[in-house]
Amino acid sequence: MPKPRPLLLLLLRLLIASCIANAGAGAAADLPLPEDTQAPPPSFPGEWQLLHASTGVSAMHMQLLPGDFVLMFDRTDTGPSNISLAAPSPCAAATADGAAADCTAHSVLLDLRSNVLHPYPIATNPWCSSGALLPNGTLLQTGGFSNGDRVARLFSPATGWVELPSFLAARRWYASDMILPDGRVLILGGRRQFNFEYFPHDAAAAAPALTFFPFLDETSDPDAENNLYPFLHLLPDGTVFVFANDRAVVFDPYNRAPLRRLPAVPGGVPRNYPSSGSSVLLPLRPDSPTHAEVLVCGGAPRGAYHLALRNNTFLPADRTCARVAPTDPDPVWAVEEMPVGRVMGDMVLLPTGDVLIVNGAANGTAGWELGREPVTVPVLYKPDAQLGDRFEALAASAIPRMYHSSATLDTYGRVLVGGSNPHVGYVFANTTYPTELSLEAFLPPYMDPRLDGARPRLLAAPAEVGYGEATAVRFALPVRTGENGDTAAEGSAALGEVRVAAVAPAFATHSFGMNQRVVDLGVGRVARVDVGVYEAEVAAPPTPGIAPPGYYLWFVVHAGVPSSAAWVRMRPLGPAT
Repeated sequence: MPKPRPLLLLLLRLLIASCIANAGAGAAADLPLPEDTQAPPPSFPGEWQLLHASTGVSAMHMQLLPGDFVLMFDRTDTGPSNISLAAPSPCAAATADGAAADCTAHSVLLDLRSNVLHPYPIATNPWCSSGALLPNGTLLQTGGFSNGDRVARLFSPATGWVELPSFLAARRWYASDMILPDGRVLILGGRRQFNFEYFPHDAAAAAPALTFFPFLDETSDPDAENNLYPFLHLLPDGTVFVFANDRAVVFDPYNRAPLRRLPAVPGGVPRNYPSSGSSVLLPLRPDSPTHAEVLVCGGAPRGAYHLALRNNTFLPADRTCARVAPTDPDPVWAVEEMPVGRVMGDMVLLPTGDVLIVNGAANGTAGWELGREPVTVPVLYKPDAQLGDRFEALAASAIPRMYHSSATLDTYGRVLVGGSNPHVGYVFANTTYPTELSLEAFLPPYMDPRLDGARPRLLAAPAEVGYGEATAVRFALPVRTGENGDTAAEGSAALGEVRVAAVAPAFATHSFGMNQRVVDLGVGRVARVDVGVYEAEVAAPPTPGIAPPGYYLWFVVHAGVPSSAAWVRMRPLGPAT
């Protein structure tokens, strides 16, 4: 496999910074230090681990599921994958025209606890589809291409894929899904679809209903659209933030009415597919429950798609991030710059509240063969840091992740990174960027082994909570041993800050993690209940606008260091579901 082509300028800067830091550390080592001080450890830039050299499919779509499973799938029309279906296979011996049948899997389920892969058959084509985790823990998956464009699918490890043919009222290809406070799913957009619908259907309606959404018509460029896979974020008051192209609106999904328009992002750079920037809703805080901020980063300049497609000209990707509080009475975008431009990057919310930006390219656009110069260096964005100090470059991967790559947080606090197939089919040789079947785990800086002395271990959490309920989590901290062998566990007064973060897992595809969300929970008294064991009083989110019903990862974060997570279900309002 050809080696990746790193960005020379970025790596040169990193090398110079590393040399300066090492030189400084060496000089400090020669100086006497006061008895009660220690030299600060050098920063841990993260670490890459290869989980599977091949999962059999290229992870175009990825979803973490309750029970610590990760579903990955690509397309059914790429030809045979590299993993066979389990016997007895449901596929026929041959197709109608006599050609050999594809008896391989195009979706696989990874058991995180054992690292074992299980292949699953999928009947219709989910290429460039969308998804949302339902309140009962089942994945809803909508649309795709050809025989899959009007199909809704349900997946769980127990049932596999269950298809609902012709469920959708319109073709959904490059649409976005979002869970609403009442547990329904909003399905919005797609190729030449300026409308939305819901799952499940309105039981009182005679037929599935479509609602025209003029904002998508307005933001569709005639030659490249640039508003596919619109960025959807649920705001704390239950309204929906929609970003398409370089603009945003807020609308009421129940009255189906637009409420207000935000100003366009300065610069005019499109951010949605195929320009393919990325976006997250920054963590919601219990001390300001009605406040929300959205971050949008990267993308490709207007016209980049056709310049790459027709002229083989690959424009530099945009390096700006734009941040806005749509809940403010007069929202204004604040713009800052990443260390390097990035298109097709993935933004992953971490339990610490930081954002990891990973994957993508520095030139070109999304689409087959249309990206150049892989950006293999992930960047950490720290939203609470001062302007100018928010970005930190981390350890580079050896694997380019271009078009059709994905990334998602897992139960252990790692970021799983897979996919990359910028070709019509599977292409493994004689190409600059081969189809990538591997799966990596990136360990963020908080997984530095030198932080293990502060790392909590989650012992108990509720299986399910209701809105506004008081509950508790129990966790353990490493116990220090004194010189005489006695334990010296810290009392609660000496603890570092304790936080509990509820993270909604994303449906990740095409540079957007649908339904990704971090909600900081209110933490009250933290008491020691045994040697090295503590219990924290926790207040569940007060409303489903802040945390829609369904499954969340609850992490205990002590002194900035997170535990592994427990699955906790936010109980829907109304009858049990």
